[in-house]
Parts: sequence; C-alpha cells; structure tokens
Amino acid sequence: MPPVRACSSSASQARTSWPRSPRCWPGTAGGARLQEASLGDGALLLEQLDGGRALSGLGLFDAAEIAGDLIRQLTIPAPPGLCQLRDLATEIAQTLRPRQHALDSPVPARWVGQATGLAAELAAEAGANLVHADLHYGNILAGTRQPWLAIDPKAIAGDPELSVPELMWTRLDEAETASDICALLAAITHAAVLDPAKARAWTIVRAVDYWLWGLDHGFTEDPVRCHRLLDALAR
Repeated sequence: MPPVRACSSSASQARTSWPRSPRCWPGTAGGARLQEASLGDGALLLEQLDGGRALSGLGLFDAAEIAGDLIRQLTIPAPPGLCQLRDLATEIAQTLRPRQHALDSPVPARWVGQATGLAAELAAEAGANLVHADLHYGNILAGTRQPWLAIDPKAIAGDPELSVPELMWTRLDEAETASDICALLAAITHAAVLDPAKARAWTIVRAVDYWLWGLDHGFTEDPVRCHRLLDALAR
C-alpha cells in the first residue's frame, strides 16, 4: 500500500512522493540510527542491520507484537515543521464522498459515511507526537543494537494509531477469519499501548481511503483486502 501523504492537495493523488524523514528519530527510539546522509542523492548510511531478516519473516502475531512495541518506542514528541495529521484527516473527511462518486460508488455507502465521520473526529482531536507513517513489516529489520529497528520513515505529527492500518492490511491474507482480524488489531494495539477505539477508527478510515485510491490506480487485490478488513471492523 502506498503510505499516507499528508501534504498533498488531494488525498487521491499518488502518495509515494512524500519525502522520507531519516533525521526525525534518534537512534535510541526504535528507529535505525542514521550515520551519514546525502539526501540530494537519495543515499543514506544506516547503522548495521540485517537486510535479509525483516519482520515479515516472522509469524503474523509474533511480528504484530514486535511492531506494536516499536510503535510505542517511536512515539516521542514531534519536532517542528512536520506535516500535521489533523490536515490529513480533514482532507480525507472532505474528499471521500467526492472520490466515491467519481468512481461510481464502489464502496458500500455505510462505510464511506462511517469513515467520513471518523476522519472528522480524528482531525479534531489529533495529537502532536512523531508518527512513522510507513511502518509495515518489511520496514522493520533485524539489528545489532536492538533486536528489531524501523527503517524508511515518513514522519507526520499526530497520533501513533495512524501506524496501525498498514500493519493490518500488508499481511491480511494470513488472518483467515474476521475473529483473526480483530485479534490482530488487538495484538498491535495492546503491544503499542494505544487507544483501541482510535486504532480501529484509523484502520477503518484508511481502509476506505486506500480502497478508493487503489481502484483509481488500477489495483485489484488490495481493494478486496480492504473489503475484508472493513467487513470485520466496520460493524
């Protein structure tokens, strides 16, 4: 899934151009330590990591607990000058229905309505913590200083619950039932010490957002995963 892009003029635009933020986290906060950088060349020198051992290689629920613990470690006060989660949430709330209409309403209307309302609520209560907005299992590598470290951050100022949705759908096929999906959400939320209602809300909002984004960009499998995720959570 393309990571969120908080500073775009349209939530339906491609989000891969949002700049990486390698300097935001100190090396003691669950993120890989940056040794040197040539950002103009797109080159980073990180501390020693095992590129052949990502968290995607562990069992789903073991990986979910480790990822949740990293969310907790990565939650520190945000530095100034970052994109704001309240702006992203407001943009999503304002654009979901127009995007749904433009695609001939592929998402059940009740889910679009629920996601729109939740996005507005999330915008109104957005926090000011540093959030890794591209935290999936492939972006967590085995380290030497710590057993697991996050890489490739896209930073936003807001709530750590935003990190949950991508951890839900990137391995959703391994959660065979609706009960498994709910258990996966609970495992991540518990390990990260997050607000369960807010984690669920962000997962619903981003699943609808990504469903529409995926259809608009010709994706086929990912909208199906979003449908399964919403069917389990948006009740």
